[in-house]
This record gives sequence, C-alpha cells and structure tokens, in this order.
Amino acid sequence: MPLLTNIQLKTIFSLAIILPIGLSYSRYRFSVSWLNQEVGGIFYEIFWCLLAFLFIPTRKAVWQVPIWVFVITCLVEFLQLWHTPFLNFIRSYWWGKMLLGSVFTWADFPYYMMGSTLGWLWLKMLLWGYKEK
Repeated sequence: MPLLTNIQLKTIFSLAIILPIGLSYSRYRFSVSWLNQEVGGIFYEIFWCLLAFLFIPTRKAVWQVPIWVFVITCLVEFLQLWHTPFLNFIRSYWWGKMLLGSVFTWADFPYYMMGSTLGWLWLKMLLWGYKEK
C-alpha cells in the first residue's frame, strides 16, 4: 500500500500551484482597488478546500469539503468584528492576519462563494477518471 495515493499526490501538486499564487496575490497591489482585497478570498477558499481534501480524498468529501470551508470562512469573517486583545495579538503577525483577517466586509462573501465553487470544481477534476476499487 503506497504512503500517498495518486489523488493525494495530485492534491499536493495542486497546493503547490495555488499557494504561491495566493501568497503572491496578497503581496501584489493592483490599480483597481477591489482586486486588492476581496478577490484574494477566492484563492483562500481553494487552498483550504485542497488542504482538507488532502486528508479526506473521497467522493463524498468533494461535496462536503467546499461547503464546510465556506461555512467556516464565513464564521472567521464574522470573527473579524471581534477585537479582543488576544485576537489582535494574533492578527499582529503576518500569518495571523492571513488566517483570521482584520477587517469585516460583506463584500468578501461572494468571493468566498466563488472560491468554494472553484474549489469544488478543482476537487472534481482531481477525481476525474478515478475508479474506486
């Protein structure tokens, strides 16, 4: 039995593609302001879909993972309304700001939906042609 399945290897390769794109997107600034913030949510959602799928590479997960990623991301967005000293301390670090964000905006939600939908399509493509034994 192999350590990693073919689907998990494809998922790791996919993560190796989406992670640098998402991270570089968070650093680069566009002249159109809405591209600077909200669109990054698309890459954020796809990344989390792929990461979760890496550990649960099943047909059932193809549907469940994007839904859960969307729900949890929406909850994290609402968490941005809460500014306790502990959360502000976490957000003071780059990784904390990347994970939790710092400013609540309703405009993020459509991009989370788009990212989860694209994540779902990406997961479907990973399983394309795969026959369960």
